[in-house]
Amino acid sequence: MALINHRAREIHFKIVYVGPGLGGKTTNLQCLHDRLPPERRGRLLTLSTDNERTLFFDFLPIDIGQVNGFNTRFHLYTVPGQVYYRLSRRAVLQSVDGVVFVADSHPSREQANFDSLRDLEEHLRVQGFSPEQSARLPRVFQYNKRDLPAALPLDRMRRLLNPRGLPDFEAVATTGHGVNETLRASCKAVLARLSGPVAPRPQPPPPAIPQRA
Repeated sequence: MALINHRAREIHFKIVYVGPGLGGKTTNLQCLHDRLPPERRGRLLTLSTDNERTLFFDFLPIDIGQVNGFNTRFHLYTVPGQVYYRLSRRAVLQSVDGVVFVADSHPSREQANFDSLRDLEEHLRVQGFSPEQSARLPRVFQYNKRDLPAALPLDRMRRLLNPRGLPDFEAVATTGHGVNETLRASCKAVLARLSGPVAPRPQPPPPAIPQRA
């Protein structure tokens, strides 16, 4: 959760970008790093593998100035989406303040999107999140790769991944479309959570995804 240093008058928040492998998480952070003014962002760190660009995390501290007299920083991470990096995802998600779920709009990735969302819920449960706490965790959904000719219908993706109607955005991370809007909404949700209590809402069970023959 938010790290508050009263002596230094600083607040540090952690936002983690999650989603299936090669869905656009790292591209989001690279785009943000390229577009933010140098005085507002730190150095982008990336660890790579042969199969996916992010092995453990990307880390992009963004200084947004003062909020209520505190210097405020958002630390952005991504997690590897591949199934066999589950322990790495769990480690990065520790002390998370907000989540951005980056979904892949390619039809062949529909099941991977759904599995990744269930994987996130499992990690939060293992870390001690109750269903009510999980429901209160600020979340933003991004439907990436909307420029694909055969992109999944938006209504279908919302129905399967975001039935609660949380903030969501269409995006093409390679061009920057929707990237800033996604981050802005996530930062706003995290700050709103800090400023006052949010009424708990039970997390509904995940909808059944139709299986292809």
